[in-house]
Amino acid sequence: MPTIGDYLDLSAGQAVNQWRSILRRTPRPGARQEDFTPVETLLCLAASLVFNHRRYRGSTAHLAEEPIPTLARLFRRPNGSLIAKMGNLDGGLAHGARYEVHVASTLLADPGRLEATYRLILEAGREAGIGPDELPDFLGLEGGDGLHLLGQEELTHSDLEMAVQEKVASWSRKAPDLPERVTERLLMASVRVGQHRFARDVLHNHGHRCAFCGLGVKTKGRAAQRMLVASHIKPWRVSTSAERLDPQNGVAACPTHDVAFDTGLLAIDHALRVHVRPDVQEAVQTDPAARSSFGSPPLSRRLLLPEGAAAPGKRYLDWHYMNVYSDTRD
Repeated sequence: MPTIGDYLDLSAGQAVNQWRSILRRTPRPGARQEDFTPVETLLCLAASLVFNHRRYRGSTAHLAEEPIPTLARLFRRPNGSLIAKMGNLDGGLAHGARYEVHVASTLLADPGRLEATYRLILEAGREAGIGPDELPDFLGLEGGDGLHLLGQEELTHSDLEMAVQEKVASWSRKAPDLPERVTERLLMASVRVGQHRFARDVLHNHGHRCAFCGLGVKTKGRAAQRMLVASHIKPWRVSTSAERLDPQNGVAACPTHDVAFDTGLLAIDHALRVHVRPDVQEAVQTDPAARSSFGSPPLSRRLLLPEGAAAPGKRYLDWHYMNVYSDTRD
């Protein structure tokens, strides 16, 4: 039975040996699966940054998007086994091993340590002869970029504390022998990971371009980090749990237009037309600096969305117009 140290102190040699044992494995359809190795469990944890397992149940596991199908083939397991393991790691399944919750709370609370562990496992897989097609770099770190959780600038410490405290009591009833500090750390990490996935989905939906002016910067063929913000239309602090994770409650913007939208200088109507606060329109006529940000161009008269992208939800746009834009335009 693995210990916490087998996960948190995994060595390169141990990881290579575990990969080799996985490659020798024979699929067991319909039979009891072999126990997960630390390498498999840790990759499931890393996958939680890009895959929301809560969207799937046993009957829909076959529909899971990447990286789950590819990892499942590599592990010689069905998709559902990986999804269940992710449920163990976030405490969502009561039968999960308690040390897995400890491991998850520790690594998710320390992105640098999670990044180092992920890189070690990926490098060990390459040493064991597993190429990118079989073991994809689904966090995109092999090119040299560091692990950066998206959307964290939107979360204040007080917002996080409020969200966590609302759930601590119910967790204490569900797992009374789990230390409260571990529960709080895992819940805090869960909120941050959810925000990361939300931001990732919003930026992808908008084609990694500002929806107001079209700014999109790439370096080494990838979207440059921190040039765009994926923020909630209805603010995170007043949204429900479901609304906080709904990509239709988000818009991608450069920092200037993100602040302008958040503070009511800009609004979007149901036809996706962009509206500029009247006094800002006046400033555009006389102030070159204002014109460079709020003139047209660069500001688009209609929200910029790639073909096939989902438009922001009307109920979120209504909320913003009534509670932010209309309060500041007069």
